[in-house]
Amino acid sequence: MPDTSTGSTGSTGNTATPSRRTVLAATAGVTTALAVGGTAHAGAPDDRKLRALIARMTLPEKVGQLFVTRVYGHSATAPDQADIDANLKELGVRTAAELIAGYRVGGIIYFTWAHNTRDPHQIADLSNGIQKASLTQPRGLPVLVSTDQEHGIVCRVGEPATLFPGAMAIGAGGSRADARTLGRIAGRELEALGIRQNYSPVADVNVNPANPVIGVRSFGAEPAAVAGLVAAEVAGYQRSRQVAATAKHFPGHGDTAVDSHYGFPVITHTREQWDELDAPPFRAAVRAGIDSIMTAHIMVPALDDSGDPATLSHPILTGILREELGYDGVVVTDSLGMEGVRTKYGDDRVPVLALKAGVDQLLNPPSLDIAWNAVLKAVQGGELTEARLDESILRILRLKAKLRLFEEPYVSQDGVDRNVGTPSHLATADRIAERTTTLLVNEGSVLPLSRRAHPKVLVVGADPASPSGTTGPPTGVLAAALTDLGFTATALSTGTAPSADTIARAVTAARAADAVVVGTYNVTASSTQKTLVGQLLATGRPVVAVAIRNPYDVAHLPAVPAYLAAYSWTDVELRAAARVIAGRVAPRGRLPVPVQRADDPTRVLYPIGHGLSYGSGWRP
Repeated sequence: MPDTSTGSTGSTGNTATPSRRTVLAATAGVTTALAVGGTAHAGAPDDRKLRALIARMTLPEKVGQLFVTRVYGHSATAPDQADIDANLKELGVRTAAELIAGYRVGGIIYFTWAHNTRDPHQIADLSNGIQKASLTQPRGLPVLVSTDQEHGIVCRVGEPATLFPGAMAIGAGGSRADARTLGRIAGRELEALGIRQNYSPVADVNVNPANPVIGVRSFGAEPAAVAGLVAAEVAGYQRSRQVAATAKHFPGHGDTAVDSHYGFPVITHTREQWDELDAPPFRAAVRAGIDSIMTAHIMVPALDDSGDPATLSHPILTGILREELGYDGVVVTDSLGMEGVRTKYGDDRVPVLALKAGVDQLLNPPSLDIAWNAVLKAVQGGELTEARLDESILRILRLKAKLRLFEEPYVSQDGVDRNVGTPSHLATADRIAERTTTLLVNEGSVLPLSRRAHPKVLVVGADPASPSGTTGPPTGVLAAALTDLGFTATALSTGTAPSADTIARAVTAARAADAVVVGTYNVTASSTQKTLVGQLLATGRPVVAVAIRNPYDVAHLPAVPAYLAAYSWTDVELRAAARVIAGRVAPRGRLPVPVQRADDPTRVLYPIGHGLSYGSGWRP
């Protein structure tokens, strides 16, 4: 661990927001350096002032500015003992404040599993504690706090914050206005929490139904449609210049059957296919003024035949992203703890090679100490020049200046109350979700269900853990929503791989109900979910299936008379599906991906754009 004797955080309790006078005193050198005519201009930071600031930094401070790392705990100075132990084990420090004092990191990423995101007021306090710990260091700089708040199945900040439908659901809605609104509201809430860089939107075009890591995180399979929604969401996030959006995962992670968390995917697209399929959303993001772009730990031989992942590829990051696409914003790696970037090189080489390739921010290395010292030694040994570090630091500081972090690094509890999870925001999320639910099958007009004809409803199916801090489980959320809509609904969790005993219990319960709603989750040819559905159909009760993740489930269950795609099992999307089932709203979504036949994947069962509605005689 670096020597921490050059500065102390002192008492950095984060229960109160420091006054503006305190901020200005703590950052006097920084604010003076950035002042332009007495005030700093957020939209056009002065490079001369930023370069002067960089010139005063020590080499260790420069190295630290390139890193964005995790840290455990709900508080910057007083985390729980279990989090202190985790920090000591993984980072060699006790707290976020000690981390900043030792490594002078430029960014910190929040995770739910790191216990950073208990509730909005706690998150705001944590952010303030982190900023105070950094700004009270010699030549202290504000920290760029980031997270993955994609909405849908990947979120780090849960209720009571507003949670929107995920990307594929937004793709089913097809509204750029809704994508822009999502970015605007989500950005406002993140800013109120002190989170200023969001690793969203996903710009990958999901052309492979077997994709295990992107899937419903993508807007869809049609490049132009994905490009339009990416640009719209970016505009929403960056409209206020308070939150930086991040397009990911360059050069495109949509056509892989390997998860780069656990393996090293190879994309076999030709250069022409890449230009046609993968590049359009990233080009659109660059045109929209995207603040940061995240790299993918994938190999694309047509773009670089060296065998290196894109994260470490100079031809891809500098040759294509910087030079061909004309992008000069911040480039951040995907997590350096993922297997896809660790397969070929050791953890000491990866950060150095990433910087040589053109990366600016090094995200979440498995060992910060190894990575930090590797970069330091690479500069001291001449493999990297200090000028190369300065180039990336300038981009990072430009972004911090654009976000007004030098002027307004702290957030307030009043700001949390005014902006996070407001009734207006929650109602907007519900309305957007209603426009995304897709009716794939409705034989015999099973839907909408009638409260008079089918008053007792059994809800069964998969109950995966809540992906975003929503209440869950899915069967319970659907049953509660249907009960609120006038049905008598009960929930019975049958899981993603129901046993024979579980299926028997579900069948017995179905015989006592008037209709059955079953949530399906990633159904495969051998899944016992198929057995469950088949036996439920055999009861003679009307069966409505809801694909609570991948819409591809419908291909494996062709006998189901009514099938909806919700694209996620978050509460906002399940409540919208319940309103469609009950006939309170009409289904309006359209498939943003094709669904191939299960028995012949070369043939399309439902094309892009497929989606049914209720007949002309239907009234809500």
